Amino acid sequence: MLKQRIITALLLIPLVFGALFFLPIKWFALLLAGVFVLASQEWGAFVDARLRHPVSLVLCVLLGLTLMWQPVDRLWSPELAALPNGTLYLAASWWMLALLLVLRYPASAALWRHSRWLKTLFGAATLIPFFWALLALRSVNIWHDSTTGAWLLLFVMALVWAADSGAYFCGRAFGKRKLAPAVSPGKTIEGMLGGLLAAALLAGVVTWLQGADAHRTLVVLACALLAVLASVLGDLSESMFKREAGLKDSGSLLPGHGGVLDRIDSLTAALPVFLLSYLLLS
Repeated sequence: MLKQRIITALLLIPLVFGALFFLPIKWFALLLAGVFVLASQEWGAFVDARLRHPVSLVLCVLLGLTLMWQPVDRLWSPELAALPNGTLYLAASWWMLALLLVLRYPASAALWRHSRWLKTLFGAATLIPFFWALLALRSVNIWHDSTTGAWLLLFVMALVWAADSGAYFCGRAFGKRKLAPAVSPGKTIEGMLGGLLAAALLAGVVTWLQGADAHRTLVVLACALLAVLASVLGDLSESMFKREAGLKDSGSLLPGHGGVLDRIDSLTAALPVFLLSYLLLS
């Protein structure tokens, strides 16, 4: 298993970097749409394994309607366009609801367990804002410096990766109190705090290297911590839906890593929360 994880990671890392830094924005959006299709297929299994393709079709049609409304190369003018900005508020609303569902699980599952449409709606609220937040971050300052958004997106991803590593090591060393035992028994409060500390250190180093002033540093730190907290919720939320569907992994596309959703679950929450908080605080 470990060997498979390492091989898959070694193959994915250069692909991710290449897409971030070298693909034109329209091609990047097309690649991201492909990821969305794969993720929507896996979400379909959360809803009902027999309806995987119809659920995926519904989610893809909803995304397609937003793409017809909003050109991907006109996201900033200079403010974020109305549609992607609106999806950020949709994400904020959904993740606040998801927090309640996770905290009250398994009792909360009685509200949505048997509703295919409600679970499909949850999928739309998870994946569509993720798509637009990722694309919006990649598009920052794109007509003046095409790498600005790539570095920004990589920074947010690195925050999540650093938090995951910090949570793993602190959880193993100090973890005693369970964070959400009914959803993910392995996660601890101490691990989460270790992840927040690791992300804060990374954000502090990056802002120091950039020569940011005190206000900008505080804004970035606040956004980083909110994004990391959201990433934990994204992970827990997917675990909750997998548990209800009787699945260990969301899929088997990535050997050693599971499915696409298993790799992006933290980012589905972290990216829109980071972007929205930055827009509101800066």
